[in-house]
Amino acid sequence: MGQTTSLPTHEKTSSSPSLSLHREDALTSTSAKCPVDHAQSQAQATQLKSSQCPVQHDTVPSQKSGQCPVEHGEVNPLNQMPSLANAPQHGQSMELPTERSESSIPRDGSEKWQYPSPQQFYNALVRKGWETPEEHIEVMVEIHNFLNEQAWQEVLKWEKRQYSDDDIQLTRLRGRPGELSPKARLFMLAGWLLPSRFGDEPPFDRHDWVVRRPKTGEEVRYVIDYYSAPPEPDGSPAFSLDVRPALDSLGSLKERIAVATEEAWASFRENEKASKSDADRH
Repeated sequence: MGQTTSLPTHEKTSSSPSLSLHREDALTSTSAKCPVDHAQSQAQATQLKSSQCPVQHDTVPSQKSGQCPVEHGEVNPLNQMPSLANAPQHGQSMELPTERSESSIPRDGSEKWQYPSPQQFYNALVRKGWETPEEHIEVMVEIHNFLNEQAWQEVLKWEKRQYSDDDIQLTRLRGRPGELSPKARLFMLAGWLLPSRFGDEPPFDRHDWVVRRPKTGEEVRYVIDYYSAPPEPDGSPAFSLDVRPALDSLGSLKERIAVATEEAWASFRENEKASKSDADRH
């Protein structure tokens, strides 16, 4: 199950549901960090090439292009999230919002993950020594949060196939910068062998999310590959999310096979319908 989604440019960050999960080997802070790394500040998020991540990563001196700007080594042991300062930086040229928005993603029975404020996001970039265009920070946070919400909706689609309750929780996550999933590698190989049918661009990000089913206590790992997609006609950036359960259990394997079969059959029927329609016209 995958989804191509475009960013609603008319929305403001504060109005969209939020979460805050960052990428690397640890989770985020009291405001959970985003599972998607959009932290390189040299980008103008509203002017993106279709093959690029919404935030430029190629000018980072000491980090891999996929790494999150937030240091995950210093974490709160109670929630496994880094503590981010919410105060303006010395010499900061403009004021940034310090309010954090709550996501739609449950962390436990009573709390939901939170996204970092634009000021925290900016501070994380500065801490890494990256030049940061302050006027673009709010747009970057909006994209960051938007992709997290879309990824969670894809997880829910999978869960509803075999677990009808809607009370699942995102218990932890892990960013895996620069580490291609087996499926992403397969797609890149297909793009090399059949360039007319498949693209060869790698995902700009990958994250593993672990969700918990409270009634059974079962935990299921999901792999999320984030791809850039061609922009919308109005220039809005678009993204494709490939979300699926990891092949950690027989149940997940069966679900992956079932969904792949359903999608292949649906595609076959659609092609047959289109062919018949063309034949009737001629």
